[in-house]
Amino acid sequence: MADPLILVHGGAGSIPAASQHAHSHGCQEAAEVGGAVLAAGGSAVEAACAAVEVLESNPIYNAGVGCALTREGRVSLDAAVMDGHSRHAAGLAALDAFPHPIQIAKMMLEEPEVLLVGHPASEWAVRRGFRRVPEDELTTEAARKQWHLVVDEGADPNFAGGTVGAVVRDGRGQLAAATSTGGTMGKKPGRVGDSPLIGAGTYADDVCAVSATGHGEAFMRAVFGVRVADAIRYGQDPATTLQRKLERTRDLFGGLGGAVMLTHDSGPHSFWTTPGMSHGWWTPEGSGCGI
Repeated sequence: MADPLILVHGGAGSIPAASQHAHSHGCQEAAEVGGAVLAAGGSAVEAACAAVEVLESNPIYNAGVGCALTREGRVSLDAAVMDGHSRHAAGLAALDAFPHPIQIAKMMLEEPEVLLVGHPASEWAVRRGFRRVPEDELTTEAARKQWHLVVDEGADPNFAGGTVGAVVRDGRGQLAAATSTGGTMGKKPGRVGDSPLIGAGTYADDVCAVSATGHGEAFMRAVFGVRVADAIRYGQDPATTLQRKLERTRDLFGGLGGAVMLTHDSGPHSFWTTPGMSHGWWTPEGSGCGI
C-alpha cells in the first residue's frame, strides 16, 4: 500500500513575484496541518477538510476570509467534499458568509442530498450549529480593491490567489477531495462555478482524487474531474492524463486553470495551463511547496 499523502493548491493564475513565497508557503502550512491529521490516524476526508480550513482562514486566497465578491459586492461561497471510499459527496453553492464552508460540506456528507444552494443551504448550516458572520468579517481591503478593478475598470476577474483545494490518501489507502472558493470576482449574483459540482471541480473514488481551480464554466463544460478519474481507471498514465485533460479544457472550452491529483498508488500529481499554481504537499518523510 502506498504511503499517506496530501497535496493542496491555492489557485492557478499569474501570481506576482512579491506574493509567491506567501502563496506557496501558505499551501505547505495547510498540507502540514492535514498531514498531522493523517499522522494521528485520521481519515482522508478529515485531513482534506482540515487542510482546506487553513486555506479558508488565510486572506491571500479566494476562500473564506479574503474571498471574491459578487457584482453587488456581496459574499457568495461554494465548497464541496467527496469521500472516495464511500462515494458520499456534498456540495454547497451560493452560501452566505461562513468562515469555513468546507466544514459545512463535511457535515453534509451523510445527508441524502448532494447539493444545497443559496438561502436554504445557509439556513441548513445555521440549524446545525455553524456561525453565519457579517460579510465584513470575510471581506479584506485587497479583495475590495480587486473588486473595484474588475467591476469599475474591467480587469480580469480570474485573479491569482483563487480557489483552494486538497486531495488526500490516508493510511488505509482511501482517497478524498475537498475544494472551497469565493468564485469569480464580480460574478453575477447566483453564479455557481465548478468547485461545488461533483465530477467537475471536485471528485474522488477508489482510483483517484482531484481538485481543480481556474475558469469554472470551462471546467463544468469539460466535466473535468470525472474524465480524469475514468481515464486513469481504464489504464491511462495519471500524470499524462492530468495534463491532457487540462489542455483539453483549455483547447476545447477556452478555460485556463490547474489541478492537483493523486491515485491509490501514485502522486503527487499537479499541472496547470496558467503561469503558475501555488501548491504544497506532505508525506510522512516531509513537506514542500511550489508555484
